[in-house]
Amino acid sequence: MRQRLPRTILAAMMFISVLATGVPARAGSAVQTAGDVVTVALPVAALGMIVALKDYDGALQLAESGLLTAGVTYGLKYAVDERRPNGERYSFPSAHTSASFASAEFLRKRYGWELGLPAYGLASFVAFSRVDANQHYAHDVIAGAAIGIASSYLFTREYRGWRVRAEADPGYYGVRLSRSW
Repeated sequence: MRQRLPRTILAAMMFISVLATGVPARAGSAVQTAGDVVTVALPVAALGMIVALKDYDGALQLAESGLLTAGVTYGLKYAVDERRPNGERYSFPSAHTSASFASAEFLRKRYGWELGLPAYGLASFVAFSRVDANQHYAHDVIAGAAIGIASSYLFTREYRGWRVRAEADPGYYGVRLSRSW
């Protein structure tokens, strides 16, 4: 099923917009700030792969998983209304973590472990940053990760025909993009 570029890119941008509304700009520690940046950078990186490959179906899959992630996460936040370690409301589950792991699982399932492994590492850093900043408990970030992974796993299909592979030799490192017919 081939989608047109503007429609699917718009859907993916809606996903990023939903995520951005959940990432308030606050002054905090360097770890917290880096976690906030990575929370937005992961879906932007996924969108960058989509645009680079003209993967219109992938844009729709990213948007679908993002909307489900946001719906479940915010539905639970308001239904549970757990206090954060710092005393604020809406701790469970972590929206930063769910968005980060949704993007990481999308990259892993759609384009392979070469992109998925670093994305999972970055998503794990986001989870750590939320606990370190006293914004969430460990169970909040674990639940957020599970929601994000499950949402992307449900909607994302492997990108057929293209292979993304990390390469490294002495004096050289990069990403190889190849296609088989």
